[in-house]
Amino acid sequence: MSPETSVRQLARRFARERLLPEAVRYDREARFPWPLFREAAALGFPLLVAPEELGGAGLGPLALAGVAEELGYACTGLAAALLLNNLVADVLLLSGSAYARAFVPRLREEVGAYALTEPHAGSDVAAIRTRAEGVAGGFRLWGRKTWISHAPEAAFFVVFAKLGEGREGIAAFLVERERGVEVGPPLPKLGQRASVAAEVYLDGVYVPEEALIAREGFRLAMRVFNRSRPMVAGLAAGLLWRALDEALGYAALREAFGKPLVEHEGVGFKLAEMYMDLEAARLLVEKAARRAEMGEENALEAAVAKAFAADAAQRGVVEAVQVFGGNGYSEEYPVAKLYRDAKVLQIYEGTSEIQRLIVLRELLRRRA
Repeated sequence: MSPETSVRQLARRFARERLLPEAVRYDREARFPWPLFREAAALGFPLLVAPEELGGAGLGPLALAGVAEELGYACTGLAAALLLNNLVADVLLLSGSAYARAFVPRLREEVGAYALTEPHAGSDVAAIRTRAEGVAGGFRLWGRKTWISHAPEAAFFVVFAKLGEGREGIAAFLVERERGVEVGPPLPKLGQRASVAAEVYLDGVYVPEEALIAREGFRLAMRVFNRSRPMVAGLAAGLLWRALDEALGYAALREAFGKPLVEHEGVGFKLAEMYMDLEAARLLVEKAARRAEMGEENALEAAVAKAFAADAAQRGVVEAVQVFGGNGYSEEYPVAKLYRDAKVLQIYEGTSEIQRLIVLRELLRRRA
């Protein structure tokens, strides 16, 4: 049995036995799941992509995408809370900074945050306004970040700030919270509420010279996205899988006009379409993750997988609510939460529209 298969089976048991029973409560309370995080850390999930000598599992994007699907089946909010440290570990490792590398083992017990998005710069990364100024012995950071996952609980942040003009002037800094980073209250969210996010304020925060972990910050951010997007696509596949299971189970039991809903073509065809989308999403996720695993360029494949899986999850959960009819609109049934959780999959880690722009750009580049 391959390591990827073994860890996926472990994730499936953990998702069904530990996450499913807790998902509704954490969604309602909208708080970070520290007890579950510690259990997940004991299994290696928050640090799958880090080498064993740094406390990680020594696996890669393929294993991470599979675990994301399994945990996402139970709850994409909990899954994101437990897996996003892998994104932070990736940026620390890919930066090539010895200073950053030393922070990786901390991600088994603490959470880090990837601070890129700003009020005026979401999809347009080059438009960030946070700036860094060189001072004696280091830098001072000024700016404001928003929708930063893990921020309310984070011990440290990877902050992208401008040292110069344009995207080439963007650099990446490793900033410990205790240096004076201010974090706002958790932002109220439509879905995925167990994955908390907040605004981050940097009012002249001082960091030493070694905290500049990458001068080519824009390029680093894009490399990290190409490795993290298969994980997000895996979350989407997991949510779609759950929506299909719930809709199929309900349609097999609920009757209309003297026969089960599933025997009505109008319902049955919806379920068939959901399954076809799920199988296609899984194959696209595997292809994108495998290329990343092998160190091959995967910008095109990652964008395709992320856009298709996120859009398929959104389509599928809308149909699942429709299959449930009036009950689908009630929070007493699971598809209402799935409906709320699905939408952000089309937004974070690059919107579905941005993924299409990447696909077009890569097609033209490869053709040339």
